[in-house]
Amino acid sequence: MAKVNLAIIGATGMVGRTIIKVLEERNFPINQIYFFASSKSKGQSIRFRNKGYMVEELNESTFEREIDIALFSAGGDISKKFAPIARDKGVIVVDNSSTWRMNEEVPLVVPEVNPEDVRWHKGIIANPNCSTIQAVVPLKVLDDRFRIKRIVYSTYQAVSGSGVGGINDLENGMKGLEHTKYPHPIAFNCLPHIDAFMENGYTKEEIKMIEETKKILGRLDLKITATTVRVPVRNGHSISINIEFEKQFDIEEVYNLLSKAKGIIVQDNTKENIYPMPIYVEGRDDIYVGRIRRDFSIDNGLNMWVVADNIRKGAATNTVQIAELLLRE
Repeated sequence: MAKVNLAIIGATGMVGRTIIKVLEERNFPINQIYFFASSKSKGQSIRFRNKGYMVEELNESTFEREIDIALFSAGGDISKKFAPIARDKGVIVVDNSSTWRMNEEVPLVVPEVNPEDVRWHKGIIANPNCSTIQAVVPLKVLDDRFRIKRIVYSTYQAVSGSGVGGINDLENGMKGLEHTKYPHPIAFNCLPHIDAFMENGYTKEEIKMIEETKKILGRLDLKITATTVRVPVRNGHSISINIEFEKQFDIEEVYNLLSKAKGIIVQDNTKENIYPMPIYVEGRDDIYVGRIRRDFSIDNGLNMWVVADNIRKGAATNTVQIAELLLRE
């Protein structure tokens, strides 16, 4: 791969720092790298490949210099304002916020699922919701073989999905201190409430999962419902996925398809109490699938349990993988 000039927007945040770590781990080919954040973080030092870099304040002149790719992880308002500025300067933006995901002119990409979609970008590529990413990788494998008719999502999402504020609420709550991020205590509790409620009774997080799944799989006809829940887990999202297929299936074939798929590790031996758990996937990039079994209440029904590190594969690693796709293209 050719070396590129790369910018990290939101470099001092949780996902930004993980992007930096993943870039190092994957030996991403870099000529020049720049780190940007808000005025609060200006002047901080970041260590990358044994060299120190100064964090610069993001502003409208940031993209005047030669930058090939910018990885954004600074929130929706920043992306809405600065992604078009970067794009208009010839920079390719990979954005982690929800701002561009459902824009018809912006590809929404998970490299194991729809890598070909990067080819039609117009300067901005969207990184999907963390829960959507880990769900669609196994779903794509099964949809290609058995054609999915309906999906029911039930998520169990870690507090790190809310950033540092969510982690603080959990840690402080376990000490008996007051919560500040969530509307209720998260310690020893579960909140069926992620993002804002909409008039139809769903939360924005639930609608994200529904609509993003359809876009990524290229299946606008899919029937999908979702309930997303914040749980007192520090890191790692878990999802119970109930699927109804159009075709009959053999459970052994399901195991084989998932076991051979790129980016998936099957952990499913109930006799030995082996199944995916968030505590064991932290720091890993693979998606773990277990509790694979028929849903006997319907024809052609399947249940599975899917767990992944929401900060890595759910955000940082998927972002870097998209950048790698751009270089190959």
